[in-house]
Amino acid sequence: MFNKNIKLVLAGLIIAFAVYQFTEGNIGNGIFLLLLSTIFIFLYFKNEMILLAFLKLRKQDMDGAKKWLDKIKNPESALVRKQQGYYNYLNGIMVSQTNLTQAEKFFKKAVELGLSMDQDLALAKLQLAGIAMTKRRKMEANNLLTEAKKLDKHGMLKDQIKMMKEQMKKI
Repeated sequence: MFNKNIKLVLAGLIIAFAVYQFTEGNIGNGIFLLLLSTIFIFLYFKNEMILLAFLKLRKQDMDGAKKWLDKIKNPESALVRKQQGYYNYLNGIMVSQTNLTQAEKFFKKAVELGLSMDQDLALAKLQLAGIAMTKRRKMEANNLLTEAKKLDKHGMLKDQIKMMKEQMKKI
């Protein structure tokens, strides 16, 4: 909704006003304003449009998630590097059902920019391995699968990785 720099400026102004309130003896107002400024600081690191897209995606509402992502006009300037990674990651998930070439581009960009959680990075590499496997690039798919297996520390993608390795043996 707001540019990332505007969020920081707003947080700074609110904190400055909170300090002023403390000096005037209005402790309650100062504490409230400090808490209010944490919202803008949080939204600097976690973009609200991406959070809403994740919520829609969780409910399997791909069209709703696409609408929220489309509201981000210029992701390079409006988002922090990790947020750009998640922007591409979400676009890759949504496009992967229709256009594998474009999905591969989104996932590669997401991996390049980085994702905060290893689980998300493992899923992106697993998707890339599946795309490489459908395009008959067995070596690349195998390398991506081993990277995904290393990143999957909780074993949530264990079955999918095992299934893909069995499918690769058939190729």
